[in-house]
Amino acid sequence: MNEHADTSQRREIHVGVDVGGTFTDLTISVLGESRQIQHKLPSTPDQPDRAIIDGIRQALELSGLDAGDIGRLAHGTTVGTNALIQRKIGKVAIVTEDGFRDLIEIGRQTRPKVYDIHTDHPKPLVPRELRLEVRGRVLADGTVRVPLSEEDLLVAAEKLAKVEVDCVVVCFLNSYAYPDHEQAAVEILKRRLGDRVHVLSSSGLHPEFREYERYSTAVLNGALLTVMNDYLNRFTTETAGLGVAGEPRISQSSGGLMSIEMARAEPIRASLSGPAAGVTGAGKRALAAGFGNVITLDVGGTSADVSLLADGSATEVMNRELGGFPLRMPALDVNAVGAGGGSIAWIDRDGLLKVGPQSAGAEPGPACYDLGGQSATVTDANVVLGRLHGETLLGGRMAIKKTLAESAIGGLADALGMEADETALGIIRVTCAVMVRAIRSISVERGHNPRDFSLFAFGGAGPLHAVEVASQLDITRVIIPPNPGVLCAEGLLHSDLRQDFVRTVLLPLEPQRVGLFESVRLELLKEAVAWFAEAGIEPPAQKLDWMLDLRYVGQNFELAMPLPEGPITEQTISDLISAFHGNHEISYGFASETERVEFVNFRVKALGDLVKPEISALGPAAPARPTGTRPVRFRNGGWFDTPIYERNDLGPGQAINGPAIIEQLDTTTIVRPTDVCRTDAFGNLIITIGED
Repeated sequence: MNEHADTSQRREIHVGVDVGGTFTDLTISVLGESRQIQHKLPSTPDQPDRAIIDGIRQALELSGLDAGDIGRLAHGTTVGTNALIQRKIGKVAIVTEDGFRDLIEIGRQTRPKVYDIHTDHPKPLVPRELRLEVRGRVLADGTVRVPLSEEDLLVAAEKLAKVEVDCVVVCFLNSYAYPDHEQAAVEILKRRLGDRVHVLSSSGLHPEFREYERYSTAVLNGALLTVMNDYLNRFTTETAGLGVAGEPRISQSSGGLMSIEMARAEPIRASLSGPAAGVTGAGKRALAAGFGNVITLDVGGTSADVSLLADGSATEVMNRELGGFPLRMPALDVNAVGAGGGSIAWIDRDGLLKVGPQSAGAEPGPACYDLGGQSATVTDANVVLGRLHGETLLGGRMAIKKTLAESAIGGLADALGMEADETALGIIRVTCAVMVRAIRSISVERGHNPRDFSLFAFGGAGPLHAVEVASQLDITRVIIPPNPGVLCAEGLLHSDLRQDFVRTVLLPLEPQRVGLFESVRLELLKEAVAWFAEAGIEPPAQKLDWMLDLRYVGQNFELAMPLPEGPITEQTISDLISAFHGNHEISYGFASETERVEFVNFRVKALGDLVKPEISALGPAAPARPTGTRPVRFRNGGWFDTPIYERNDLGPGQAINGPAIIEQLDTTTIVRPTDVCRTDAFGNLIITIGED
């Protein structure tokens, strides 16, 4: 099925699925009908695909739709990330050059926290006995100093066959530029180990200099191969059994989608896919409503993820950590902290109240879910304060027992010597303080004033805490999209197919090298064109974004600069040098225009534009009236008899003076007594923050 074709003459369904620690969210878009369906159900952590299949089946049955009409199924997954954190991964070995078996353990000789002498880096994923050395060495200029020893490789293969590893990662120095030795080693090991063992090279995954980060990324990918392949095999078999016609797509950490085949070969690209999809969806919604500069706050059951969007675009980073290990892959700049609805409140040894990062998750869940959870969580605190419905969630499909929440919070209150409602308020304050610190790290610490941004809150618990977080940051406007609890799933429907290509060229950026730089650009262009053809992306849907990494000669790190499309000329180089000086001054407060500028990396982002759902305006509606009231405790001012509104009843232009509670299937929005909320033309809630 051609995802780029005109779908106006037939019904086609696109489905986005995001699996969180507590809930699995689905958004279904029926093309040509401006119709979207949202569905939410508890996650099944032991087998995440079970909730996905159940959710698709339930949503289709409730909506009268057929799985055979699903032309695209996009999925954001945390299976790989969770497996890595729990060390439930494949058995990985490394084959490297003589003398470098300990490189991934030595790393950069830094500490995770400079002033914490007790915290160390996690143990390597590959034990020392599975890090094997072979003779061979290629120098930085391509000179073969020591020929690759086939004899050593055969001996290594015999050792690895006896210990029955799942994956072998070949990591050689300078292979980012001269991969011949790595490729030859891969072929020899494949012949001896057979198809049962995955054998891959570091340069085949991401050919970029800095060997420690390249080795670490390749090892992470190898560790996830078995886990993700097993999961994807089950997932594709089950979706086919449902009758899904379209091939599933997997979300990447960079916000784009990739094929199942790519996800099987490079599962590391999906390690941070869920939060990235949420940022993509937030950017689309915010721009449509006229807000370019927003800080996103995505609060789920386990974590809070924050990101900063300037002019509707999120910052991309190349360096991230996954489970404490460096990861060198394109990713949206999302900062995650352990503060979600399921985060557990506890008392530290100093007698102070703490929240998270431990989470009750979906099982056993918060105490009020009555699934066996005993600990007081953020969700329980919101129930005790009257902010969450004390009887049901998910539009009545999920029962809530307020008495269990009161018991859990009461036990914590007794230990603290406080009243239950004050303890619940304390849990909310501590949780919001964690979110505020996360936002400061991506805004204030990078030269951005939060007051210049709106807070775009989503996730099942984001709207519950948004006004509190915004007021602490002096942000005056909070935006809540129409379906915040499933925005990550919706963001998957706004994502494009994506592939990234990189080439390291460590040379001074000088006009006399224009021919060399242009030849490298053409090599990358050839790779991108080949990918477009393989993915079936026709020219009208093809897009290329070019970037360069530049630095002053002698610097350790580089700055990313946009490269105009078209051939590189001497004028291009002159313009890049001038732009780099200006960018360096903005980033670091100075520029050294007498220093030579060094070319580091070519990057090209290849995008395949997919059909996306429309963001349509609401039709006119009469002002909604409250469906009832209930006592709600706010931070200042005590308990209020608070009007309750149904979100679907609110029409465009309606204004509500706080206090108010706005309920819907996937979340609950809080409007404090000092705040004012209005509904805009696209169904977003725009909350103006008053002084607390």
